[in-house]
Amino acid sequence: MSMKIRLARGGSNKRPHYSIVATDSRMPRDGRFLEKLGTYNPLLAKDSEDRVKINLERAQYWLGQGAQPTDRVARFLEAAGVIAKTVRSNPKAAQPGEKAVKRAAEKAAKAEKTAE
Repeated sequence: MSMKIRLARGGSNKRPHYSIVATDSRMPRDGRFLEKLGTYNPLLAKDSEDRVKINLERAQYWLGQGAQPTDRVARFLEAAGVIAKTVRSNPKAAQPGEKAVKRAAEKAAKAEKTAE
């Protein structure tokens, strides 16, 4: 069984509230889970203690059983010191796409032409 530690969404429209759960990866996002490990409320201030609450002991147990955390849950666990921090670098994300580069080149050529 492939295990995941992930977020299950709750709350109403535009008022999200998430449960951090250990579940089989084949189950739906908000479907059946094995254990609730904590909560995450993105509407609270980032420095609030109630924004993320995790039972670290149970999270370590599930990680020991082979559960893989999702990206967001991994960040929570890194902040809590349960797992080692990973270096994230995506330098291509900041670069413009092909069409934007082409438009910029055309604009520069047009500006150069009118300057002459």
